[in-house]
Amino acid sequence: MRILVVSRSFYPEISPRAFRTTELVKELSRQGHEVVFYTFKNDDYHLEFENKYNVTIKDLGQLRLKSVPLDGYRGISYLLRRIISRVLLMLFEYPMIELLWKVSSALKSEKDYHLLISIAVPFPVHWGVAKARNKKNPIAKVWVADCGDPYMGDTNDSFRKLFYFKYVEKWFCRKADYISVPRIEMKINYYSEFHHKIIEIPQGFNFEELKFNQKRLTKNVVPTFAFAGGFFKGKRDPSAFMQFLCSVDSAFKFIVYTETPSMILPFKEKLGKKMEIRKYIPREELLPILNTMDFLINIGYDPAVQSPSKLIDYHLSGRPVLSFNSDFNEADRLHFNEFLVKDYKNQLIFKDMDKFNISNVARQFVELK
Repeated sequence: MRILVVSRSFYPEISPRAFRTTELVKELSRQGHEVVFYTFKNDDYHLEFENKYNVTIKDLGQLRLKSVPLDGYRGISYLLRRIISRVLLMLFEYPMIELLWKVSSALKSEKDYHLLISIAVPFPVHWGVAKARNKKNPIAKVWVADCGDPYMGDTNDSFRKLFYFKYVEKWFCRKADYISVPRIEMKINYYSEFHHKIIEIPQGFNFEELKFNQKRLTKNVVPTFAFAGGFFKGKRDPSAFMQFLCSVDSAFKFIVYTETPSMILPFKEKLGKKMEIRKYIPREELLPILNTMDFLINIGYDPAVQSPSKLIDYHLSGRPVLSFNSDFNEADRLHFNEFLVKDYKNQLIFKDMDKFNISNVARQFVELK
């Protein structure tokens, strides 16, 4: 089968959408399909990837539109630039709107594929496919628009999308044959007129590649726990949990892997050496480190709006997971204190893990007609 995949997010980027794309492209090729993949090609990484996994990677070209620079600015200057950046994003989906034309231009020369998979975010990837695909050249027999979080129905962002983008979303949804989401519960965040097109295809993981010795060889001197991921105001908000940690007198170590530390930095002075903030690292390096923890923290998981990719990584680490909402209520505090003394009876239970196996995930795409 000839398969065309389009995505901005790809190896070596560290993000759920990059993992989605990378694992899917590798597995589709491994299953014997002819895979052509469009992204921002970087020869330093992608030439080796092409040879290793027998995939043809084509370049979408460099974006001309640049993000508003924020690094190095402080005070009013920084605030003004943040405002300009947010306004441009809200009004025009700037700078990623350029992908609409980049993708459309690239795909006009492609045809006769059995399957076309476009992967968001950003959503202009889908918009570019919709612009390029027509009755004269549908590019592929079947087009699947793969989505993580919804666009107009996104509740993780503090700002809602402006009303006129609903016409763009409805336009690409009408043209797509299928809209795939990691959990079918996310259907409620899409326009009801397209619910018949929405299918569940979970995040895929190569369990064989991620295998490691889950048996812990060392014990921590003090209770040690970790969180890996981003924070969002209201939805995945650590504030209540952090305030509680500041009141805990006993010794502990909280290790946080995040690229959005602003919500926990105000608590760093109070917690001191009890909290350590680290930047993201490749997941093949992260999982063995998570395995050394006593337990892991998950905040604010909502199956209606979120993919469980981080939770799968947690499961693969082999450690108990304490999951709670942003309000961190009395029951959550009780469960946390239980975890501190290695009482894990209220840990998160994982079920039906085989559906996340990348071989099964890739097969779901291929079987679409």
